[in-house]
Amino acid sequence: MTTVGTLAPAKDIRTYLRNQLNSALRRPGSYGGEVAIRLLLDHLLFVERRQGVWAEEKRTLERRGAWTPTGVQGAFHGLLPGEHGHDMASVYAEFSRRQGWLQTDRVLDAAEYASLRSSVGRWAAGDRVWSEVLAEFGAPSVLFGGGNPYYGKTLGYVGTAPGEPMVFFHLWNGADPGVEPSWPPARDEPVLLAIRCGDGPFASTFTFTPQGRQRREVSS
Repeated sequence: MTTVGTLAPAKDIRTYLRNQLNSALRRPGSYGGEVAIRLLLDHLLFVERRQGVWAEEKRTLERRGAWTPTGVQGAFHGLLPGEHGHDMASVYAEFSRRQGWLQTDRVLDAAEYASLRSSVGRWAAGDRVWSEVLAEFGAPSVLFGGGNPYYGKTLGYVGTAPGEPMVFFHLWNGADPGVEPSWPPARDEPVLLAIRCGDGPFASTFTFTPQGRQRREVSS
């Protein structure tokens, strides 16, 4: 007969769930997508005895247009093409950061963050690719979607001040309209479609590149 051992301390359970959440945010497709992220959020809030926090966040997302019958992922339809796992994860990362859960690989200092924010308009005026984003702004605070250049991904940048919004670069690698999809894709690296920042109405937080505007029209 198998006996149940001593349960792990609450602190260890919280640490484990937090680590699992951060892994799921970075590679949502490997962990079950949005449902898995939601479950991990629910479990963390239960451990912290703050179960009502998510209901409040969901109402906020609904007011912003960032929540649909298919969850956060559905809010990206009509804005960006392709699968939206890494895009969706970036929205949950914003919530996770406010809860003190998000683990970052890099934090931008005040000057770096200010430079990034002031460059958004200029960057969105022309088409860019992944390597250009890295050359200009350095490694992201969080990479959503993994490092394989044949797949789309989202790069998130975080400043030192807790109240400053995260800045996200949404990158895509797929077939052009009217072109038969191939594998590997014709492009060696993903292209930048939009930069997202802020907590206003969801669609208004996107600044699109020319490629992003073109593909938004096609997908809408």
